[in-house]
Amino acid sequence: MTKTICRILLGLFLLSAGISHLTFLRTEFLAQVPPWVPMDPDLVVVLSGIVEILLGLALIILVKQRIKVGWIVAAFFVLVFPGNIAQLAEHRDAFGLNSDLARWLRLPFQPVLIFVALWSTGAWQQLRKIHGTNIV
Repeated sequence: MTKTICRILLGLFLLSAGISHLTFLRTEFLAQVPPWVPMDPDLVVVLSGIVEILLGLALIILVKQRIKVGWIVAAFFVLVFPGNIAQLAEHRDAFGLNSDLARWLRLPFQPVLIFVALWSTGAWQQLRKIHGTNIV
């Protein structure tokens, strides 16, 4: 039951984050697009917002495919992590993160999101079954 609640909450988090990408926090999300990404930053924000909406809905609705969805969501969190690092490296203010300390303190939350995606969907447990219980 706890895993289900966490999975749904993570889905709602992604759904709201995706909607905010497309609406009221669009400018804030631009601060996370690294300058080396070879696309228009606004397009990156829009596309990542759409992906977040789809992933959020998938976490909530696709219960039978939750393990696959968990791996995809975890991969998404890994792929967007360079944006958090770019925000720190380039001293970009956004989301109330207006100091390097605040931007540093944000970084450890990404692995937490990855863990929650894997744990709440059963993906982590599946990996342990496949490879034995020696995996943390």
